[in-house]
Amino acid sequence: IAPVLEEAVVSTQSTGGLEDQLLGIVVAREKPELEEERNELIIQSANNQKQLKEIEDKILEVLSSSEGNILEDETAIQVLSSSKVLANEISEKQEVAAVTEKKINETRQMYLPIAVHSSVLFFTISDLAAIDPMYQYSLPWFINLFINAIDNSEPNEDIAKRLVILTDYFTDLLYRNICRSLFEKDKLLFSFLMCSNILKNKKKMNDDEWRFLLTGGVGLDNPNPNPYAWLPPKAWDEFTRLTELNPSFKGLRQHVAAHEDGWKKLYDSTEPLEESLPEKWESSLSQFQKMMVIRCLRPDKITPFVQNFVKTNLGAKFVEPPPFDLPGSFSDSSNIIPLIFVLSPGADPMVALMKFAEDQGFGGPKLASLSLGQGQGPIAVKMLENAIKMGTWVVLQNCHLSVSWMPTLEKICADLHPDSTHPDFRLWLTSYPSPAFPIPILQNGVKMTNEPPKGLKANLGRSYLADPICDQEFFNSCKQPKAFKKLLFGLCFFHATVQERRQFGPLGWNIPYEFNETDLRISVKQLRMFLNQYEELPIDAISYLTGECNYGGRVTDSHDRRVIIGILQNFYNHEIVNDDNYKFSESGKYFAPKDGEYDSYLEFIKGLPILSKPEVFNMHSNADITKDQKETNMLFDSILLTEGTGGGGGGGDKDSVLYEVAEGIITKLPKDFDTEAALRKYPTEYKQSMNTVLVQEMGRFNVLTECVRTSLINLQKAIKGLVVMSSELEDVTAAVINGKIPGMWMAKSYPSLKPLGSYVNDLVMRLKFLQDWCDDGVPNIFWVSGFYFTQAFITGVKQNYARKYTIPIDTLSFDYEVMREDLDTSKPPDDGAYINGLFVDGARWCREKMVLAESTPKVLFDTMPMIWMKPMKKLDIPDRSIYWCPVYKTSERRGTLSTTGHSTNFVIDMRIASDKPEMHWVLRGLALLCQLDD
Repeated sequence: IAPVLEEAVVSTQSTGGLEDQLLGIVVAREKPELEEERNELIIQSANNQKQLKEIEDKILEVLSSSEGNILEDETAIQVLSSSKVLANEISEKQEVAAVTEKKINETRQMYLPIAVHSSVLFFTISDLAAIDPMYQYSLPWFINLFINAIDNSEPNEDIAKRLVILTDYFTDLLYRNICRSLFEKDKLLFSFLMCSNILKNKKKMNDDEWRFLLTGGVGLDNPNPNPYAWLPPKAWDEFTRLTELNPSFKGLRQHVAAHEDGWKKLYDSTEPLEESLPEKWESSLSQFQKMMVIRCLRPDKITPFVQNFVKTNLGAKFVEPPPFDLPGSFSDSSNIIPLIFVLSPGADPMVALMKFAEDQGFGGPKLASLSLGQGQGPIAVKMLENAIKMGTWVVLQNCHLSVSWMPTLEKICADLHPDSTHPDFRLWLTSYPSPAFPIPILQNGVKMTNEPPKGLKANLGRSYLADPICDQEFFNSCKQPKAFKKLLFGLCFFHATVQERRQFGPLGWNIPYEFNETDLRISVKQLRMFLNQYEELPIDAISYLTGECNYGGRVTDSHDRRVIIGILQNFYNHEIVNDDNYKFSESGKYFAPKDGEYDSYLEFIKGLPILSKPEVFNMHSNADITKDQKETNMLFDSILLTEGTGGGGGGGDKDSVLYEVAEGIITKLPKDFDTEAALRKYPTEYKQSMNTVLVQEMGRFNVLTECVRTSLINLQKAIKGLVVMSSELEDVTAAVINGKIPGMWMAKSYPSLKPLGSYVNDLVMRLKFLQDWCDDGVPNIFWVSGFYFTQAFITGVKQNYARKYTIPIDTLSFDYEVMREDLDTSKPPDDGAYINGLFVDGARWCREKMVLAESTPKVLFDTMPMIWMKPMKKLDIPDRSIYWCPVYKTSERRGTLSTTGHSTNFVIDMRIASDKPEMHWVLRGLALLCQLDD
């Protein structure tokens, strides 16, 4: 219970309270005589007050017990006289003490800046737990680090200089200690948070500007038309909101509209950081404000700007995280402080730990290791009991797999005492991030992350330096040495490719799979075994084992399975062995080197480019923009998690903004559909399934709009103080302030990744689509993206055809014809349906050749022309060159299997005309989307 109580105290600790505590610590260490004098004064003052009280009591007693004339009572007069003398002495002492106390406080206040600075840092690291449950740090740990900094930093008699030294030293020490426990993706985030919180505390950063950088502002409609075809609508909307944010940006929108060349140059630049903002904006805006402008125009290039901002305000070392340092982490542990490896996909700290144990003399029987899981708890307890007595090391792996045993582990760690625990004992734990992992262990333990190096080159190098490939005997003992070495390089390249594709988000994999070294190890051993057993190359057998079993066993999405098989075909084939000129990609930089010694392969890998372009993954160059935008979104979304519901300005400003946004949304929403009237107008008919589709869609949207409307009305009432601000309404408040869709709405909504303003506009358009259908009759062209449950519409189209021609519905499928834009759509097709509203992700539609084509540079999505969905018997579908193109509701692509048996995101596979091999588009990650994220 104690750690929980301590956390309750820490979480409610005021900034001022922590500042006082830290100030007391720093003065006590820096000026012990001053703090001692102050403490003596406090005691002296308390004694003086006590004496004065005693004098008062004595006088009152004399006055109350005296009989007759008090002037004739010599005893009373003597007591009063001596009391007066004593009181005067005490008053003089108090005056002297007050002067001394003032001097002491003046000196103490000189140390206040470091206390304030350190307090800001503590609340910064406290917020990190909102990003990942493993990012937990206790106040006692922080204070110990603070004392460590005071004791170990360079002393200086000049207090001002000393404070600069101490501030720099402690900030750097904290950064290094926190960094070793953060994942790579969060290290820059932490630096940026530290930097911004320090600047905000110094009033050098504006809250409104900070929130705009993170969210792009909140707005429903933009009355100003976008002046350029090349400028994304989202960028123009953000420029409009930024112009109205504060006087610094006055006239920005108008300048963008009037000076195309300057802004287009910045938009087209490959390195916007090296460019200047057009005209006056370069000199009139601060570094942070320029970053806000870049957020609007080039959100994919925010990371270099953030790094530059941190460098300028904190120093270069805060964007260069320290390398993994196991001995350093070990030196911070003790027999009662465990060491925790926080795991990430592809990371396996056991090899490094075993080697370190050997170096420290704790190898073999002195190191006991156990992978936790069902039924392993009692074994772990015995191992720990023995190690605590004998002074050996225990490694408990995969703690996240033994959630029910975690309370036992917490109690064992809480009961560890330096006197009853062998000094050599160490407890090592490994776990993926898990909310079930005991918080006290995380707060007081030494946390470490050791992620594998990023990049194709680093990945290949790591594979060749790992067991069994690094074993010379294994490497050189295959009966088909040339084939083995070529295919081995191909396999390692495949391993690197499937891992590195994750950085491209859904373009790479719908689901980010955790392929690891174990998959590679078993595949390498099988490759050697099969080559030793067969005279010919057993390509089919090793491809099946590697692609379908070892790696493919992790793949749960059918479209991802196509991808992994396609990638493997590039490396497991006869050409890689027989043709020395066989290249892995169009650039020609990547290929399997000629048969050689083990060291020659390491040399070849060293010569590869550090940064890999998307072409090596068979992806378009635009994939880099997608990757960078994903990085930016992750950075800002993670920071927003630490922000809570705080907003720009005071409470009144935030409330008025909230009220106005809520009012704007309520005003835009039409009244609920009259489903009964719709059912009378469109009754259930055997030959027209669309009637049922319409009425059911109206019912689904009614549930959603009722939820949106009710929550906003209640929010307005809560702002006025008419109802209590419940936790649900607080979530709605936070979402609206951050321009996100509230979770309460999403529970009733169709999938969407749009910001709040765009989501509301999209919802209103969907409602209008259904209302127009109801008022004007079945549309000639169906806006397929406007449906809540798209699969119902698709089934309805198929059902109409089946009933019209009395054909069993299970024998039907669809053919798809993309129509020319000049087609007459004044009447619907005889069979099937015209649909529109889809977007191509990962390619474009060539309107001249009427086939899929490569994307235009920097244009990530293309609008798909109208498509004719033609129901027909599966056997009658014409055979032609096509790509089976998956259709998804959002760019996230991955979904869950709902109760209807359909995915919450995947809609259908469409046969789309293509003049390239299907695998070309499979590896491009090409898909059709019902909606974009903007």
